[in-house]
Amino acid sequence: MAAGKKTIIFDLDGTLIDSLEDIAVCMNKVLEELNLPIHKIDDYKYFVGSGVDVLVENALKGHSLEIKNEVLKRFKKEYDQKLHENTKPYEGIYELLDELKKLDYNLAVLSNKPHDFTVQYVDYLFKDYGFKEVHGQKVEVPRKPHPIGAIAIAEALNVPCEEVFFVGDTLVDMKTAKSANMKAIGVLWGFRDEKELNEHGADFIVKHPLDILEIVKK
Repeated sequence: MAAGKKTIIFDLDGTLIDSLEDIAVCMNKVLEELNLPIHKIDDYKYFVGSGVDVLVENALKGHSLEIKNEVLKRFKKEYDQKLHENTKPYEGIYELLDELKKLDYNLAVLSNKPHDFTVQYVDYLFKDYGFKEVHGQKVEVPRKPHPIGAIAIAEALNVPCEEVFFVGDTLVDMKTAKSANMKAIGVLWGFRDEKELNEHGADFIVKHPLDILEIVKK
C-alpha cells in the first residue's frame, strides 16, 4: 500500500522539463506556413500553462475559429514529430529525483499538456524514476487549475490531499494545489516569476530543484 508515503505531484513543462523552445519553434513554423505573425520565444512563457487550446488562443488573438482549429491540428502534428528535439530536464532535476527515489516517495505528474505527449515525455526522460501516476490533459477531465486531476492522484495513491506536495511554476499550479487542499511549492526556474506564484497561494518558493528536498523531508 502507498498510504503513509510522502507524495509529490509535479507539473511537467516549466517544472520538470524545459520545453519552451520546442513549443515556440513548432508553433512559429505553423504560423509561418499560414502567413500569420510569429512570436518571440520569451512570449511563449505567457502563452503556455493552460493546455494546447489556450496556447493556440494566445498565439492567435483576434483570428477566426477556423484558423485556430487549423493551427491546432497542424501544431499537434508538428510537435509530435519534434517531441524531444530541444526539450530536456532542468539542471538539478535528475539529482532531485535520485534523492526522492532513495527516499521511496510517491512521485506523480499532472500536466495540461495533452495526455499522450505527457506520457511520452515521462517515459522518455524519467523512465528510471517510477512515477506512479502520470496524467496529461484529457477530454473527459477538466484541466488545471480544476483540482479533480490532483485529487484523483491522491486518491489513487491512498494519501490525504493535505499531505501532498504540488510542485509547479505558474499560477495555474498554485491554484490547483490550493483548490485541492495540497501544499503548493512554486519554482523559479520555470516560465513565471515569484510575484505570480506568491499572489496565487505558494506555500514555499524554491530557486533550485534540490531546495525541494529540504521542504518535503521535514
